[in-house]
Amino acid sequence: MHIRLPDETGAFSDYALIGTPINAAPLSADPVRTVFSAAHVVADPFTGNDPSGPATVDWEATMAFRRHLAGLGLGIAEAMDTAQRGMGLDWPGALKLIRRTRAELPDALVFNGAGTDHLDPADAQSLDDVRRAYDEQLSAIQSIGGRIILMASRALARVASGPDDYISVYRDVLANADEPVVLHWLGDMFDPALAGYWGADDFESTLETCLQVIEENAEKVDGIKISLLDKDKEIVMRRRLPNGVKMYTGDDFNYPELIAGDDQRYSHALLGIFDPLAPAAAHAIAQLGAGDVTGFRATLDPTVPLARLIFRAPTQYYKTGVVFLAWLNGFQDHFVMLGGAQAMRPLPYFVETFKLADACGLLRDPDLAVERMKKLLAIYGV
Repeated sequence: MHIRLPDETGAFSDYALIGTPINAAPLSADPVRTVFSAAHVVADPFTGNDPSGPATVDWEATMAFRRHLAGLGLGIAEAMDTAQRGMGLDWPGALKLIRRTRAELPDALVFNGAGTDHLDPADAQSLDDVRRAYDEQLSAIQSIGGRIILMASRALARVASGPDDYISVYRDVLANADEPVVLHWLGDMFDPALAGYWGADDFESTLETCLQVIEENAEKVDGIKISLLDKDKEIVMRRRLPNGVKMYTGDDFNYPELIAGDDQRYSHALLGIFDPLAPAAAHAIAQLGAGDVTGFRATLDPTVPLARLIFRAPTQYYKTGVVFLAWLNGFQDHFVMLGGAQAMRPLPYFVETFKLADACGLLRDPDLAVERMKKLLAIYGV
């Protein structure tokens, strides 16, 4: 099968598809690693709302994709940044999403993002404002029996004067958690408003503050997801976590090595890239569980160039690549995103994403993918 694709100069050449679609079986009920996919949402393309207005979600397609993930045995990290949280999906929309997923997949492994995004950072005047905002979202999710991922707070980053303020706020918020939560350390490459999180600019200082929060509240912490795109930092922290506290890799550049682990510890996974890579992730974790480390790496290592492209700087626009692949693979009927985010990457990015996804066996219906790629090219006058 062939398609004519342009390069960065606009010159066209034939591309022959080479991939064999991955046919993944569901994970067992007790996999060797706990694996969450941070799932995207599908926008309603017929909304009359302007991109700057409230999110309008295609609930049928959004829930169908979650059933796809759960059917593969993957956990779902709901209402996270992959769902355009804070970049098109506001707190009312996020809560509706959380409720829908809870109602439709009551037996699935689902943790839900609780943050402070309904509090405009410019309106935050004190740490108490941040505490109240966290508690509002925590209470709303826990009232329906939902588990929590405690997201980083732009408002806290704005009003905190140093490490002690982070320690104090997290201590108070975690005291109200009904069950152990997953903390989320999100680097400023994903959200520039989080620069200086934990009260310092250097990793060594921020690490000590974050570890102090975990150690003082270990009974309330299931684990921590760090998204710093630096495997060495993750390994350093992983080796210092208290017993029983999991490291969930959020490193979309180095996940195969981190999940495989070393002779001391390993990482579980909570990854946005496991949205488009879900079949490969399920297959690889099954291989790892069977003791086939070589097969695990052979499945996941070839996906890394695709992940690095999707998450290239400016990293916060990785959602565009995620939804592009969902459209190519027939999980939605259109390539429209909340806030018009489908326009946040250039054509060569989409062309290379198409090629790399094919090479990894991640185009589940190559005929459909080619047809849709041609439709995208037509938008650009091709």
